[in-house]
Amino acid sequence: MVNSPVLFDQELLSRYDRPGPRYTSYPTAPQFRADFGEVQLREAAALTNGDPIPRPLSIYAHVPFCTSPCFYCGCNRIITRDKARGDVYLTRLYREIGMISTLFDRDRDVVQLHFGGGTPNFLAAEQIAEVVDVIRSHFPFAHADKRECSIELDPRFVTPDDIRVLAQAGFNRASLGVQDFDPVVQKAVNRIQSVEETLEIIQACRTNGLRSVNVDLIYGLPLQTLEGFDRTLDITLEARPDRLAIYSYAHLPNLFRPQQQIRAEDLPSPQVKLGLLQRAIERLGEAGYVYIGMDHFALPEDDLARAQSRGDLHRNFMGYTTCADSDLIGLGVSAISHVGSSFSQNPRDLPSWERAIDEGRLPVWRGMHLDADDVIRGDVIQQLMCHGEIDIPQVERRHVVDFAEYFAHSLDQLKPLEGDGLVDVSSQAIRATARGRLLLRVLAACFDRYLAPQAGVAPTQFSRTV
Repeated sequence: MVNSPVLFDQELLSRYDRPGPRYTSYPTAPQFRADFGEVQLREAAALTNGDPIPRPLSIYAHVPFCTSPCFYCGCNRIITRDKARGDVYLTRLYREIGMISTLFDRDRDVVQLHFGGGTPNFLAAEQIAEVVDVIRSHFPFAHADKRECSIELDPRFVTPDDIRVLAQAGFNRASLGVQDFDPVVQKAVNRIQSVEETLEIIQACRTNGLRSVNVDLIYGLPLQTLEGFDRTLDITLEARPDRLAIYSYAHLPNLFRPQQQIRAEDLPSPQVKLGLLQRAIERLGEAGYVYIGMDHFALPEDDLARAQSRGDLHRNFMGYTTCADSDLIGLGVSAISHVGSSFSQNPRDLPSWERAIDEGRLPVWRGMHLDADDVIRGDVIQQLMCHGEIDIPQVERRHVVDFAEYFAHSLDQLKPLEGDGLVDVSSQAIRATARGRLLLRVLAACFDRYLAPQAGVAPTQFSRTV
């Protein structure tokens, strides 16, 4: 379903707006177990070496620090203004890079490198460039034309000169956090950010030759209105970033303490929140952006849209990516790796991660081996999330199963969604309709065996689907 239209049906979206996984992985992180540790990661990595055609690598580096709290944030971060903490963190990060690099053969090129957080540019641009150099000294990098090197940036704490340094270090993509340009909303979420400084950094990215710029917006924030969000869209579309992510604010104050600073009565009503989403979808469509899936939009000439057109778009813990056939190595606090048929996660708290590094151990907190059923269902969910459809004959050939028999329960779960016009089911394919494309998470959940009541996953562990 490449570049198919999206139809906004407020009644259906309201009815299906319920907690559910975002499917950056399958199985999802709540299924990871403490009995998967360093030994298991080493074994999983060894099994991925030695292929006739070396499997490439993607690397994610997590920088946990932020200088101030954004009240909406649900990320794993540490609030501090002490820049010296960055130096201490990097000392241990370099040790982790050295340890984990020994697990992989030297003929496996890094095709993707991504810095996330927290706020990666809590570090000075020169420090970030140094991290890239250290990684490069331990891993072979693919040629620049075949490598994606991206970073999340807070425009309030980066300069055009920093962008020049990052570009020289090899970064060719940047994602800028904006959320909303309305000063009233910015004050309510403790993130004051001017239009001018944001546009200056977008321009600096282009001047320094970055291939793609993404802008993040959020709908559902306190005190947002249709009029105010329209102005934010006006400014953003005038800048014409290559990609846009329009995230739904998930108000979970029991899980994320900073959100306790947001008054529930200041949040837009469910009707207004859906109206904000509708406005964004309509305006981005009119401006020529392609709906990729979930929260993401891209210009037709962007690599993300092209990957979806070719059928090799992929989704992992970094979101949508063009690097489908690679093993993912996570570095730093809370980072998640997907190596072979395994997932593993580093400790979410800094002291535990530091202790493991100081003891000379790979900092694996939890993880899991994927069984055959996980692999099959993960493939099906990946197809839905990336392309809005499942190629049934392809699944049957790849996994040697009778689809109708193997997924009989899932097909039963799809029937009411089919009745509501969200999905078309045939013997050859399962396709999200124009109405169903905004509810891919709901469709994917029908294939998730861990969501059964006996699996013990509480719905409150997930954000809402709209």
